[in-house]
Formats: sequence, structure tokens, C-alpha cells
Amino acid sequence: MANNPRSNTSKKLKHHRNHDSNDVEGNPEVWATLDKSFKQVQSVLDRNRALIQQVNENHQSKIPENMVRNVALIQELNGNISKVVSLYSDMSSNFSSAFQQQHGNGHTRDD
Repeated sequence: MANNPRSNTSKKLKHHRNHDSNDVEGNPEVWATLDKSFKQVQSVLDRNRALIQQVNENHQSKIPENMVRNVALIQELNGNISKVVSLYSDMSSNFSSAFQQQHGNGHTRDD
């Protein structure tokens, strides 16, 4: 039976959350914000998957109208990629800020 890397990562995160309650990892607000952001990213990625499928179908049809539609679909894809980059950037900033606030308040890993 092969190991599932996602499962191992999840177990490690749970382990850290359970043992570092004074750290950012134990802050439910931080995790709720990250969870919400990951769900937003997943929604955009799901939409991109559907757009890519439609672009491929349009391309394979070789119908001129469908090829013209692909221009708008590809523009939406590009916009969505920018959204994902922005969401990940925001998540990184939010997590860093929360981490710095937590450690700036006198909490350290060794407390």
C-alpha cells in the first residue's frame, strides 16, 4: 500500500497544532482564514478546469464561432490565474502577520 503524501502532511499539521497551542498553529482564527482562502483558490481552480475543457472542445470542433469564443475564455483564464496568485499572496501575508503578532506578544516555541 502506497503512502498518501497529503495524509502524512495532514497528520503532521494536526500533530503540530495539538502540541504548540501558544503558536500560530493553535490560533483558530488564523486557520479559519487560511481555510476560507484555500476554498476560494479551489473554486477558481475548478472554474479554470471547466474553462480549459471548453477551450479544448472549441478548438477540436474547428468551428470559427467556437474559436472566437476561445478568446474570451482564455482571457477569463488569465484573469483567474491572477486571482489565484493574489489569493496566495494574501494568504502568505496574513499568515506572516499572524505569526509575527503571536511571537511579538512574547509567545515563543519554547514557552
